[in-house]
Amino acid sequence: MHTLLPYEQSSLLELIKTENKVLNKVITVYAALCCEIKKLKYEAETKFYNGLLFYGEGADLHVLSDTELSCFVTRCYEVVVNVVHQLAVLYTSNKNAPKIIETSGVHFQAMYEHLGELLTVLITLDEIIDNHATLKDHWTMYKRLLKSVHHNPSKFGIQEDKLKPFEKLLLKLECQLLDGMIFQACIEQQFDSLNGGVSVSKNSTFAEEFAHTLRTAFSNVEAKLGEPSEIDQRDKYVGICGLFVLHFQIFRTVDKKFYKSLLDVCKKVPAITLTANIIWFADNFLIQKIPAAAKLLDKKSIHTVKTQRENFLQQRAQSLTKDMQSYYVFVSSWMSKMESILSKEQRTAKFSEDLSNRCNVFIQGFLYAYSLSTTIKTTMNLYMTMQKPMTKTSVKALCRLVELLKAIEHMFYRRSMVVADSVTHITQHLQYQALHSISVAKKRVISDKKYSEQRLDVLSALVLAENTLNGPSTRQRRLIVSLALSVGTQMKTFKDEELIPLQLVLKKLDLISELTESALRDCVPAMMHARHLESYEVLLECYDKEIMEVLNEHLLDKLCKEIEKDLRLSVHTHLKLDDRNPFRVGMKDLAHFFFLNPIRFFNRFIDIKAYVTHYLDKTFYNLTTVALHDWATYSEMRNLATQRYGLSMTEAHLPSQTLEQGLDVLEIMRNIHVFVSRYLYNLNNQIFIERTSNNKHLNTINIRHIANSIRTHGTGIMNTTVNFTYQFLRKKFYIFSQFMYDEHIKSRLIKDIRFFREVKDQNDHKYPFERADKFNRGIRKLGITPDGQSYLDQFRQLISQIGNAMGYVRMIRSGGLHCCSSAIRQLDSVLSDLTRNFAEGTEYFKMLVDVFAPEFRSPKNMHLRNFYIIVPPLTLNFVEHSISCKEKLNKKNKSGAAFTDDGFAMGVAYILKLLDQYQEFDSLHWFQSVREKYVKEIRAVAKQQNVQSTNQDEKLLQTMNLTHKRLEVCLQEFELLYFSLSSARIFFRADKTAAEESQEKKEKEGQGWDRLKARLSPPAGSCHHCPQVFSLVPRLLEVAAAALPGVVDTQLCVSPATKECEYGPLEARGLLRIVSSPDTAPPYTHTNAKRLEGTVLLCFHCKSRGTPLQTPLLSSRKGQLASGVHSSPEHALFLIVHTPHQYAEHDQNYVYKKDLTYSFLLLIRQQMS
Repeated sequence: MHTLLPYEQSSLLELIKTENKVLNKVITVYAALCCEIKKLKYEAETKFYNGLLFYGEGADLHVLSDTELSCFVTRCYEVVVNVVHQLAVLYTSNKNAPKIIETSGVHFQAMYEHLGELLTVLITLDEIIDNHATLKDHWTMYKRLLKSVHHNPSKFGIQEDKLKPFEKLLLKLECQLLDGMIFQACIEQQFDSLNGGVSVSKNSTFAEEFAHTLRTAFSNVEAKLGEPSEIDQRDKYVGICGLFVLHFQIFRTVDKKFYKSLLDVCKKVPAITLTANIIWFADNFLIQKIPAAAKLLDKKSIHTVKTQRENFLQQRAQSLTKDMQSYYVFVSSWMSKMESILSKEQRTAKFSEDLSNRCNVFIQGFLYAYSLSTTIKTTMNLYMTMQKPMTKTSVKALCRLVELLKAIEHMFYRRSMVVADSVTHITQHLQYQALHSISVAKKRVISDKKYSEQRLDVLSALVLAENTLNGPSTRQRRLIVSLALSVGTQMKTFKDEELIPLQLVLKKLDLISELTESALRDCVPAMMHARHLESYEVLLECYDKEIMEVLNEHLLDKLCKEIEKDLRLSVHTHLKLDDRNPFRVGMKDLAHFFFLNPIRFFNRFIDIKAYVTHYLDKTFYNLTTVALHDWATYSEMRNLATQRYGLSMTEAHLPSQTLEQGLDVLEIMRNIHVFVSRYLYNLNNQIFIERTSNNKHLNTINIRHIANSIRTHGTGIMNTTVNFTYQFLRKKFYIFSQFMYDEHIKSRLIKDIRFFREVKDQNDHKYPFERADKFNRGIRKLGITPDGQSYLDQFRQLISQIGNAMGYVRMIRSGGLHCCSSAIRQLDSVLSDLTRNFAEGTEYFKMLVDVFAPEFRSPKNMHLRNFYIIVPPLTLNFVEHSISCKEKLNKKNKSGAAFTDDGFAMGVAYILKLLDQYQEFDSLHWFQSVREKYVKEIRAVAKQQNVQSTNQDEKLLQTMNLTHKRLEVCLQEFELLYFSLSSARIFFRADKTAAEESQEKKEKEGQGWDRLKARLSPPAGSCHHCPQVFSLVPRLLEVAAAALPGVVDTQLCVSPATKECEYGPLEARGLLRIVSSPDTAPPYTHTNAKRLEGTVLLCFHCKSRGTPLQTPLLSSRKGQLASGVHSSPEHALFLIVHTPHQYAEHDQNYVYKKDLTYSFLLLIRQQMS
């Protein structure tokens, strides 16, 4: 969370104003030094730390000659000396020197803390450079390059006299910065003034004060280290260690007990993160900087500290998951509390209590954030420094801790408006509490009349603290308050029960005022201070590229592959794949990734859902273009991705005409005569197989191929295909008729019919097999084609082609259904189109029967009536052909080989239906006759086999086996043909004859009349004669139907949903509506002609209802009703028929036939009379 810090506009001299001039000077000097240290620390953290840490990262290096760091370090040295001198002058042991202020009981803790911070900066610089191998390597290379320049300056265009000063400068920089002596050089400075000014090393009072302040600071820090309330104690501990080494360097005395206490902290806190990935070990530092003190300790205790470090990491790895769970509970509870407190309106009566609660909750969140940050940084840096492998469990736990840290940050950010408002009130409330405590102490000092210089200093300090607190809570003001209270708390000005709460309030004030730190700082501002490249933007680009590569490689690309793999395995479950049972192999729920909001990174948003969607779209599209026959698989995977993961997939919009589609419907339709002759139909599998091919494979066409074509061209292609089939059938039936009309064929068929009628009683009404065989063989005498085919063979092929055409129509219908089932997802959008184009398709067979049947059954085509008697020889011919084709499958030359030809059965069933000869054909009992014949022969052969087996005549036995096998094959083929023919007859409803269908149609019409009569009832208010009048409606409708054939039909279907009757099979346009009066009938004008076209209105009039009879018979051009007024009868019942345009007489005034309407009306009037 980032907010604007309050910036102090007043200078220190303006803020520090009291009547006590000496105190003013002391406080001003110390405050100025502390502010200087804060500025140096800020400069180091932003500029030099980042510049050194990022050195070597990114693109090619661009070396800069920069001595800023050297100047910065020199300035730090000067400030350290100044601070020491200022403190030494105040706490002087020289009795001859004048006392500035009374220092007994005065401890400027803030000064030492700030000095410790500056020493920490120098320690951090040492650690960064010491751990930076790249920097050292490049420095070594640079010195080598300089030696090359020294040997040949003219080659590099450098004057030789300038090299030596430059080498001296480099040597100075190396000694000052790169040898790890920045801190050491600082503490080894000459602190005693050479001109006899300030004496530091021999100032015993200052030495005691220094040691006392260190012990006090350490006791405060040690108590908090490792505790939940720890905030900045680790940083202060580093400063204390630096101050301790400085104290030793100046005064050359070591407090062994205090030294051991400092080392003992390492057991609790083995390592401290200074900045970024720079980790610091206090034991190494203290032993290295004060070796004399280290010798006083036993080696065992020093070794124990190092062992404890490894044990700490091991224990941390074991407890990390448990700690994470605890933090999860704590942070979740804190977020709930935070939400609850900030959502409530502040109560005026308990405003102070609400502010205290908010303050405590804010600080608690700050503590959790610091604790989480410390745990993460320490653990990760220890693993890296000690080169220990990190377990998967630890990584997961650390990631969850980072997540919790971001949750705290997001909580503050999300409620930043309320938090910012609350912080202002909380600081004012805390300042008020501090002012109240100071006011009480000040009154106590004023009440004591014994004024002394020390008491005046105390009073002045308290007044300064009060004045400073009366303003914004800036860093400078809080510093001045801290320094002032260092003077103001002497002489027991505050009681113990008053001082501790005051210190707590001031600590809270510091925390609340500094509530601006980010839980996880953005690294981009830090990178802007990189100095080794021409521009920091180069480093940012490299960072952007590197992070995106890592993210793509380890998250996004892997996620894409996993999603794609899951979709593939789910779609191909019918294959034998690895075990995917989630109870045995586990299951990854990858859908959670797609609920994440887009993540902003530099100038882009990383949207995981969009990335995966784009990957899948691109992959499916590319793979579909490579393997077009897999389009259906990828379409299914696309749908599954939408259902399972909620991905908004894009349709490929590739044409569905694929390699798998085979021949296109359009190609077949245009060349249907070629198609039916070159392809064989399989009735059961609904598949067409190519008869012969020059390739090593045969093409096939199935329902899926047809569905693909329909998807490509639209459902309208179905009706067009049936129309083409109709045209084809017309031509084939002409040839069929010519064959049946041939004298040779017709005479033979008539003889066979007469023969069957004569012998059917003797043969149990079964057509003799021998007669059919005789016809089959005898027809070959009429002649054969050059390729050895008889007329009957050619007739069989004609029927097979007709059957293939009908099989193709059936496949078109099945393909349409398959296409509809595939399109069921977009049912709402395509429903109307499918209904319009597909409704008629369900009756394709019926249409093709109805269109040819009347002509086939007409008296002029009596020669076709002999067809049923030619079916037995045709079946014989087909079986011989089928056996021959199947036998060729096992031969090397497979020319003419086939295993199916159900087009013949379809053709026979279709033609029998057209001729209404199913009953005649069934009367032959042909297939029973065939079965009996073959069963009889098989038994006879089996009997002979039994006889010959005893004679052991092997040749004769082999011949009989072959005969037996041939007979069984023939019987099997006949049975297969019987099954195919029976199946084909189902498509044409062969269970009923034409007479039975006609009777069924009449019964349906009668039911329609009955339903209509049951529904027709006079309107309310009619007299008792009205039901008798309504009984004349059927007669009226019959007259209308006779007058307008095709427009009005007598077959009525009453809709159960409404009181309206749908009129005839013309459901879309013919509608019978009952109106209570002719006046309510709409006029038939040019504007509503299309809407009323084909509408039939039943109009009724009853005189008892009191309305004169007016009939809207016609409309004029002006749209006015021309009413025909008649003498009022008691009752009138008539129809108004709005005829379609082909029945209308178009002239200037009238749109439809007025005489027609009058005839209906007058007819009923005559009936009534």
